[in-house]
Amino acid sequence: MAAGGVTAPDAGTPGDRIVFVGHATVLIELDGVRVLTDPLLRGRVAHLRRQVPLGDRAELAAPDAVLISHMHHDHLDLASLRALGQDTPLLVPVGAGEWLRSRRFTAVSELGVGEVAHVGGLAVTAVEARHDGRRSLRGPTAATLGYVVRGTRAVYFAGDTELFAGMRELPRGLDAALLPVAGWGPKLGAGHMDALAAARALQLIRPRLAIPVHWGTLLPIGLGRRHGRLLADPAHRFAEEAARVAPDVEVRILAPGEQTGLGGR
Repeated sequence: MAAGGVTAPDAGTPGDRIVFVGHATVLIELDGVRVLTDPLLRGRVAHLRRQVPLGDRAELAAPDAVLISHMHHDHLDLASLRALGQDTPLLVPVGAGEWLRSRRFTAVSELGVGEVAHVGGLAVTAVEARHDGRRSLRGPTAATLGYVVRGTRAVYFAGDTELFAGMRELPRGLDAALLPVAGWGPKLGAGHMDALAAARALQLIRPRLAIPVHWGTLLPIGLGRRHGRLLADPAHRFAEEAARVAPDVEVRILAPGEQTGLGGR
């Protein structure tokens, strides 16, 4: 373990692993079942441009399910979902299902907070998230969710959320928490966690391992040169704050494209 409570990413294992694809896109592989979160698999969405290579898309093909946390364009990207296949099973917040079915996605299941879907041998539980559920000012609105994915091990994907006391109600004994630590620009609006808030969330959640997400990937067009530090700083600040406020939680920083195994307790 490196100084400050940060562990370098390992090479993964043949079994349970986390692959940080970038932004809020994470491949969670537990017990041989592959679940992909909020897939954003192209170089640009709206005014945001990917600043790092996407990597091997073949590894992301044919997931057993896709989890959508909310309807914002950088979390529910229609082009990326179509690239995965319109018959890919989608688990989505209440209010998003009809909209996706109208766009010819054929395997859409809505979940409300506390509801459980089964993906292979995994149980996927929808949990509360505090965030704006509108797709745009005049677009459709749906609920916002995080998810707990449980097999032999359990992983919490927070989606986008602010820090809230109800995080204490998440299941105990989580093997990993995937927590957003930044946004995609110089300012972070309401309904998000910055590095300090995400570290404080660890005090409520108490996972064995924390992996920062929602950083290091996107910037608005034209800001890459002037604000390049926004890509790297949030994860390292999160690690520093976590070492201070939740020193019993291991932190692993994965750059986009890196992976880590989940073996051992």
